[in-house]
Amino acid sequence: MVSLARKNLFEDKVRFLVAEAGIVFAVGLVTIQVGILHGFTRSTALLIDRSRADIWVASNDAINLDLTSPISYDRLRQAQKVAGVAQAEPLTVQGAVWRGSNGELNTVRLIGFDPNGTLLTPGTITAGKQSDLNQPYSIMVDSTDLQSLGLQQVNNTGQVGSFRAQVVGFTKGIQSNADSPFLLTSLQSAKAYSCSHSVSTATPVTSPPLNALTPQDSINFILVQAQPGQDLQALKQRLDAALPGTHAYTRQEFADKTEYYWEKRTSVGFILGLGAIVGVIVGSVIVSQILYASVTDHVREFGTIKAMGASDWKTYSIIVEQSLWMALFGYIPAMIACIGLGAWTATTQAVLILITPVTAAGIFVVAVVMCTGAALVAIQKATRVEPGVVFRA
Repeated sequence: MVSLARKNLFEDKVRFLVAEAGIVFAVGLVTIQVGILHGFTRSTALLIDRSRADIWVASNDAINLDLTSPISYDRLRQAQKVAGVAQAEPLTVQGAVWRGSNGELNTVRLIGFDPNGTLLTPGTITAGKQSDLNQPYSIMVDSTDLQSLGLQQVNNTGQVGSFRAQVVGFTKGIQSNADSPFLLTSLQSAKAYSCSHSVSTATPVTSPPLNALTPQDSINFILVQAQPGQDLQALKQRLDAALPGTHAYTRQEFADKTEYYWEKRTSVGFILGLGAIVGVIVGSVIVSQILYASVTDHVREFGTIKAMGASDWKTYSIIVEQSLWMALFGYIPAMIACIGLGAWTATTQAVLILITPVTAAGIFVVAVVMCTGAALVAIQKATRVEPGVVFRA
């Protein structure tokens, strides 16, 4: 029976390759849609995931990294006094308008942090040094955003609001697919930019001297490193009690909260999920047509084995095996192509197509179910074959 299944499948190589092309397309479409969905949601929390903070303290209103209310800078001093806190650092996240050297405007996300701190990791720095951000009105940008920001190299300048900004380095690995380009800068520079005009003028305004943050200033987050051996849940409770109007999250909890928002509370999950469903439908139709045509072309063979006393289950096994071979030969090249595409987009476009081993295994199951499900159409044709068909002229 095995030889007949393979013979039917590989006899017409052109038809087989056409069929596999359709399955590769369908499996690839499902993989890309699922990978983009997982990569998109994962990218929204990269800044959180790659920080060294054990706990993130935010306003009670915080929904995700971008959607939150400000908290007083004085809360940082209070957090540092909580038992079990080894270190605490402030972080600001705010929207701004960028004007590149080419004069084009772009929305950006200012990430203000302490360049001398250790709890926020600005991705993988590919040019410059983190300490360079101590220079007034200096920024670092993701290397994949250079074209959109009108930048080419270190020391290029642009404007944030009405003030000049000088690029002192490039980074990669923390840009969110859901957000505007990140501009990493010092807390003092971020404070000055927030006080400048929201829409940049064609000619930059003279930048005033930078001032340190005062207790009356606002920040968005406090990053906390716990002392060794501390129970993080107990430390969270102490922080909540000491800092009214705020809520403490472990790094993983806040990352999950941010990812949940983008996947469940926006239309992104539905749209990408719909694309995956379309891929399954397309693949199922293609496979069912190919298998049905194969059964029709080999109706005499099926009539022969039935005349020899083979049961319907033997017929089922032939067609199901054909579908499994089609699933396997469609899955392998599709997965290789998707992994290659994901590597290219992550490097050149900062678009994360996340294909984990669990995702790959799940896609293989989908491919098998898709092909075996489509085989049911062909099985109905094969089981209705009369044994006498083999003796007809």
